Amino acid sequence: MTKWTPQHETPEPLEANDVAIVTSGTIVWFVLFLAQLPFYGWFARNGHAWWIWSCLTGGCLGLVGLWYVRRRRDAIRRARDAGA
Repeated sequence: MTKWTPQHETPEPLEANDVAIVTSGTIVWFVLFLAQLPFYGWFARNGHAWWIWSCLTGGCLGLVGLWYVRRRRDAIRRARDAGA
């Protein structure tokens, strides 16, 4: 067997707008929570109340993720400005 060797350098990772992505996902989780809340009785009777609490948990974890990606974005900017 021959050893595989790359023919070119690895490209730089692509940067996305992480803050916008996490913000939109967080909003979706909270909207799903609020949309299901009026039907809590039906969900509870049918053993699906955990769906509502999963949406609330997703929204809360989204807030933690939003805090994280904003700090990451700011740290990348500071590092880029310090290097320039």
